[in-house]
Amino acid sequence: QLQLVESGGGLVQPGGSLRLSCTASGLSLNNYSMMWFRQAPGKEREGVSCISGSGSSTNYFDSVKGRFTISRDNAKNTVWLQMNSLKPEDTAVYYCAVTMGISWKPDRPCLNYGIKHWGKGAQVTVSS
Repeated sequence: QLQLVESGGGLVQPGGSLRLSCTASGLSLNNYSMMWFRQAPGKEREGVSCISGSGSSTNYFDSVKGRFTISRDNAKNTVWLQMNSLKPEDTAVYYCAVTMGISWKPDRPCLNYGIKHWGKGAQVTVSS
């Protein structure tokens, strides 16, 4: 049975950093492009970043570009999201997701062909 477990969330002051992890069991992530999404209170879920199965391609939405970095280690079946220079508007529940593929178009970041599986989410709160 596939499970995606996010960890590393918490409370951080503006300008601080957090590193989220997403570890899978029951499925090898090697061949899957992965995404991070987030959902703030009262808002729709939105994409944050994506990474190809090999890790050679990454992309980011404008709201996090230059501050967040996505990476993966297929040997550890884990994807990370390093979040720096955090802002209060980054406060949200962050979800990792196994995608059914991504179309790597430069003008359409992380355009995916569907989500195969969602993690349960990790709360990130940025507040002084």
